[in-house]
Amino acid sequence: MKILGMSAALLFLLVGLSGAPQETAQPGTAAVVGSDGIQRLEISGGDYYFAPNIIVLKVNVPAELTVKKMPGRKPHKITMRSPEAGMDFSVALHAAPQTIKFTPTKVGVYTFWCPERAPLSKSHRDRGMTGKIEVVQ
Repeated sequence: MKILGMSAALLFLLVGLSGAPQETAQPGTAAVVGSDGIQRLEISGGDYYFAPNIIVLKVNVPAELTVKKMPGRKPHKITMRSPEAGMDFSVALHAAPQTIKFTPTKVGVYTFWCPERAPLSKSHRDRGMTGKIEVVQ
């Protein structure tokens, strides 16, 4: 009986330690601040993804995101609607890089996405083509 009790306690301890998977925050890709004081980062968009999809920017520092479309037939855009934080844009992605300029004005986490949608299909956003900009001090 002692062995059974010890086995049950050990099993309980192991299950308790492993339990449900722990949520871990994904590290973001921080923009690099140039000698001119502008923070810059490149983003690519392809078949239902943005890379990187978690971006870290500093508040009240001008930002330039260079965006481009990866090879493929589907059209894509990058859209962010957070005017309260100084970020409000919608740009069609092309193979040639384009630059989006803005200054994030409020600390927080903000979502960007692709609003494209084929007829009778889920939107690209619904298929996972989203990302986050984390604005930090």
